[in-house]
Amino acid sequence: MAGSETHYTLPRPAFDNPVKLLIVVAPYYKDIADNLVAGAKAEIEAVGGTWELVEVPGALEVPTAISLADRRSDFDGYVALGCVIRGETTHYETVCNDSSRAIQLMGLQGLCIGNGILTVETRAQAEVRADAKGQNKGGGAAAAALHLVALARKWSGQSKGIGFKPAGSDQGADQSDGSSNA
Repeated sequence: MAGSETHYTLPRPAFDNPVKLLIVVAPYYKDIADNLVAGAKAEIEAVGGTWELVEVPGALEVPTAISLADRRSDFDGYVALGCVIRGETTHYETVCNDSSRAIQLMGLQGLCIGNGILTVETRAQAEVRADAKGQNKGGGAAAAALHLVALARKWSGQSKGIGFKPAGSDQGADQSDGSSNA
């Protein structure tokens, strides 16, 4: 049982400049969503960050909202929250897989996203995972986003020097007088 295990948690990142996150939540199960949001807000505020909150109809709309916000606003990162509880049809797999895949693809493109969309078998499992005093998956998703923002800031402005080097950079530096060793 995962609830009785202990897990290592990274220390909170520190920020020289304030961080601003967008929390996107699908409140289909309102009480669960509210607990996820409470955990996320507390984690963001614990590092001195600010947040905005938007609600979307369901888990499938969460990635779209993040994509829209990324193109049209100035957030440093995103927290995706919601809950999908297995039902009697295959819709569960579609919602879980497609929302997760879209979030992962945006992350691979450089967006700093913490995914806190719960995918569970029962409501009881969701309640335990969403409780800010329990597993606090909302806080965990915010922490993931904050860690990614810290990494993005650490590596911003660095370049791998991809491409051609200008003439005279380091090739032929020993041959500055125009002579050839050939």
